[in-house]
Amino acid sequence: MWGQSSEDGTTYDATVHPNVVDPHTFFDKGGDLWMMYGSYSGGIFILAMDPDTGFPFPDQGYGKRVMGGNHSRIEGPYVLYHPDTDYYYMYLSYGGLDAAGGYNQRVVRSKNPDGPYYDSQGNDMIEVMADPNLPLFDDRSIEPYGVKLIGNFLFQKVSDEPHSGMEHGYVSPGHNSAYYDNATGKQFLIFHTRFPGKGEAHEIRVHQMFMNQDDWPVVAPYRYAGESLDDVATGDVIGDYRFINHGKDISADIKESTLIRLQEDNTITGSVQGQWEKVDGNRVELTIDGLMYDGVFIRQWDETSKSVVMTFTALSEEGVAIWGSNTKEVLVQTVD
Repeated sequence: MWGQSSEDGTTYDATVHPNVVDPHTFFDKGGDLWMMYGSYSGGIFILAMDPDTGFPFPDQGYGKRVMGGNHSRIEGPYVLYHPDTDYYYMYLSYGGLDAAGGYNQRVVRSKNPDGPYYDSQGNDMIEVMADPNLPLFDDRSIEPYGVKLIGNFLFQKVSDEPHSGMEHGYVSPGHNSAYYDNATGKQFLIFHTRFPGKGEAHEIRVHQMFMNQDDWPVVAPYRYAGESLDDVATGDVIGDYRFINHGKDISADIKESTLIRLQEDNTITGSVQGQWEKVDGNRVELTIDGLMYDGVFIRQWDETSKSVVMTFTALSEEGVAIWGSNTKEVLVQTVD
């Protein structure tokens, strides 16, 4: 399109006009049809659609820009309304999808399908774009914004574990869809991912998500295997965990797990220090380095150990996700 006439009558400029890919059509809670689309280039845009024809209503041009621009690496928007929170959640991928691209999944939310969309720190996403004074694909300008749910990680094997299996991790997980099951109330993140040490080979993964107390989704550390969010006993969550902090960066580096322990006295020891508390049946609050993370405990199937283990997934107000995976099998499932 370089040099050609654009929808708004000006000459097409890829720093301000969209790359027309990655469309997602969805109905809002009132039954109106929308299409969210865009990748790199001028940002993410949304159009009001005519459900009778499948075409956009006239005189919208490219539609309304909701975020991105100046060739920032933000793509693949997918919007999912959650009836319990009354928010529209826009799931996105930042970075590049190849093994060295640092692809990672983020989410922002709005009370309206066409925005404005905000992250957990209250940043209006319309302001999020690459710095036009820097070279193309400036990731540093955009990485502080949006709630980062999952990026490159590796759960490392612990020396005294009884099983001998491959370590578990993902590289450049992204380009997701999302699904809410009205019958069960379960919600899922569906995406492709590469794997540590396996180059560009990629597969599809499905992980369950849960809403924390601030109505932000947290992603289960392991792929979905039929688990449900049940109450857990305090005694079952005490122990040693592989710990991942997903951070906010866009990087090809793989975040390798370290070991922490949730102690009986509610302290956290090991590679990080802090406090933890189980609230009600399955909620967890963890305070690490002065930051509070809110999420859930969930029993999950660990493919490497071929056993059910206790995990936690939680999110900070700064939009940083942390995961924990207990190094021991859950032998007896009890509740307080």
